[in-house]
Amino acid sequence: MLLIHFEELRLLYPSETETRSVHSLDGIWQFAFDPGRGRSPVGFDREFYAAPLADAVDDTVAMPVPSAWNDLFEDQAHRDFVGWVWYEREFIRPRLRDDEDLVLRFGSATHHARVYLNGELVVEHVGGFTPFEAVVTGAIRPGANRLTVAVCTILDRTTVPIGNYKEEEVPGLGVVASNTPNFDFYNYTGLQRHIVLYQVPRARITDLTIVSDYDGGEGVVRYDVENTTPAGAGGTDVEVAVLDARGDIVARGSGASGELRVPDVKIWNPGEGYLYRLQVTLSEGGQTHDSYTEPFGIRRVEVRDGRFLINEKPFYFKGFGKHEDTAVRGRGVDEVMNAKDLRLLRWMGGNSFRTSHYCYSEEFMRLCDAEGVVIIDEVPAVGLMVGFDFDMSSMFSGAERPKTWDVMDCAENHRNVIREMIARDKNHPSVVMWSVGNEPDSWSEGAGEYFAPMFDLARSLDPAARPVTCVLMQSRDITADKVAPLCDVLCLNRYYGWYFAGGDDLQKAKAFLAKELEGWARIQPGKPVLFTEYGADTVAGLHDTGSVMFTEEYQVQYYRANHEIFDRFPHVIGEQAWNFSDFATSQSVLRVQGNKKGLFTRERQPKQAVFELKQRWESIPDFGYEK
Repeated sequence: MLLIHFEELRLLYPSETETRSVHSLDGIWQFAFDPGRGRSPVGFDREFYAAPLADAVDDTVAMPVPSAWNDLFEDQAHRDFVGWVWYEREFIRPRLRDDEDLVLRFGSATHHARVYLNGELVVEHVGGFTPFEAVVTGAIRPGANRLTVAVCTILDRTTVPIGNYKEEEVPGLGVVASNTPNFDFYNYTGLQRHIVLYQVPRARITDLTIVSDYDGGEGVVRYDVENTTPAGAGGTDVEVAVLDARGDIVARGSGASGELRVPDVKIWNPGEGYLYRLQVTLSEGGQTHDSYTEPFGIRRVEVRDGRFLINEKPFYFKGFGKHEDTAVRGRGVDEVMNAKDLRLLRWMGGNSFRTSHYCYSEEFMRLCDAEGVVIIDEVPAVGLMVGFDFDMSSMFSGAERPKTWDVMDCAENHRNVIREMIARDKNHPSVVMWSVGNEPDSWSEGAGEYFAPMFDLARSLDPAARPVTCVLMQSRDITADKVAPLCDVLCLNRYYGWYFAGGDDLQKAKAFLAKELEGWARIQPGKPVLFTEYGADTVAGLHDTGSVMFTEEYQVQYYRANHEIFDRFPHVIGEQAWNFSDFATSQSVLRVQGNKKGLFTRERQPKQAVFELKQRWESIPDFGYEK
C-alpha cells in the first residue's frame, strides 16, 4: 500500500516534455452509490474494488469525469446522497521502458478518496481541492487495467470545509444520515478535476521552486530543483535555461540551485501577464534522464506603508469572489467557462479574484498567469465557527453555544491544506497573497492561538514571502477580533445594506461602514483594508421604483452606497464584489435556487449592476488610485 503523506508532497503539473508522456483518463466512467449510507459503507467489506463494479452493484450508471455527479441525478435522494460513492474505468497500460515509472495523478477528489488499481490500494487522500498522485509501476499490468476510486462526500468538524454530520432515527425510515454544510455553497462532490496517467523517468525532477525579482533592468531568478536518482546510479547534472515568450534562451545556469540574471527583463504586471519559462534538464554523463519546463513571471509583491505594492506601485484590487460553479457540471472543471469568466472580468475593467473558498483548478491558475489576473489564493477553511452553526441570527444574537476554540478538531487537516496549496501554487505569478481561512469566529476565545500557527506555517512554507491574510466576518466589536492583528492585509466581508441596515436604511448602512473603517484605522494603524465580500441578493429581471431589496435597482443602489464610503478612506486598497455570478447552495428559506448575489446570472448574463461596476472600474487605474 502506497500512501501519499503531506511531508512527501511533490506536485509538479503533469506537462508533456521530451521525456514525459501524459495520458488522460477523463471520459465516461462507471459509477455507483454505496448501498450503506453515511458512515456505514458496505463496499469496503464486500471488496467492491476486487472485481468489476457491475458484479457487486446492480445499478451502476455512466458518469462523466471530470464533473460533480450531484446534478446528473433528478431525484433528491441521489442528488444529496451522504456517504461513499464508487467510480471505475479500464485503461490500457502504455508501452513502458525499463527506466520509467507510471504515475497516477488526480486533480482533486471531493472530499476523501481511496484509489485501487487492479484491486490494490495505491493511494489515499483527504481534502477535496488539491491534487494527489502515486507511483503505480508495481501495481499496473500489461494490457487492460481496472481503476476503482471510492470517494466520500462527508464533511464534519474534523474536515475543511466544516460540515455538520449526524445520524438520527426517523419514524418509518429508520436511521437517516444528514450532512449539513457549515457554509453557503452547495457541497458538490466526486472526481471534479482532470485525472492523468503519466510516464516519467526513474531518475527524474520531482520538484521545482522559482522565486523571481528584478534589479534595475535585470530579472533575478532564484531556483531550486529536487530530483531522484535510482540507487547505484552515478551523479547527475542539472542544467537550467530561461526562455522568453518567443522561446529564445535569455539566461543559462547549472546546478540544483542557483540564481540567474535575465537582461532587458519584461515584468509580469496585472493585465500584462508576460511569462518566461524555466527549462530544467537532468542528465548523467551527457545522457538526458528528464526534462521539465515551468512557466513563471518576474515581479515583486509587498505590503508597505499601508499600501499593497506590485512592482513597487500601489495596486488597487478590482474584482470578485467567485465559485467554480456551472449548471450541470457543478464544480467540475470547465475550461470554457474559465476563459469566459476571465474575459468578462477584463471587459468590466477588473483585475483580480479571490479563490473563495477553496483552491481553484490548476488550469484556472495557469490561465490567470497568462492573462495577468491577480489572485488571492485561499484554502477551504470555511465554516470554522466554534458553535458549528451557520445561522446568522444566532451568530450575532449571543445565543448559547460553545465559546472557545478548544472544541475545534480540524487543525490537522487545516495545516495539511495550507501545505498542499503552497506546494501546488508557489510558482504562480498571479498569486499575490495567501488566505488561510474565510469568516472564522475570530472574536472567540482561542481564535488567536488557533490561527497564529496557521499564519506561521504559511509564512514558513512560501519561498517568495507573499503577504498572508484571513478573511474576517462581520462582528459586533472589531476590537475583540483576535485574528486581525495576524493579517498583513485586513480582508473584510461586510454586508452593510443587506444583512445589516438593508432596504430603506442605506444611509444608516453608510454610517455604520464609515464608523467601522475609522475604527480599523485607529486599532490597526497603517494596515491596508481590502473588501473581499460585499453584495446583495438580486433576482434577475425583478424591478421596482423604490429602494426594494432583491431588485436589480437595489443592487445598484447598494454598490453606490458602499463605494461612496470606500472612496473616503485611503487605507482601503480594493473591492471584490460578492459574487461574480449566482451559484448553487443547499436548500434554505433564505435561498431561491441558490445564492443570487451574483453580478451575473449563473449563465453569465449581466444584471444591471454589472454596468455600474464597469463604469466605476474603468475609471479606476490598477495602480496609484488617488481618492
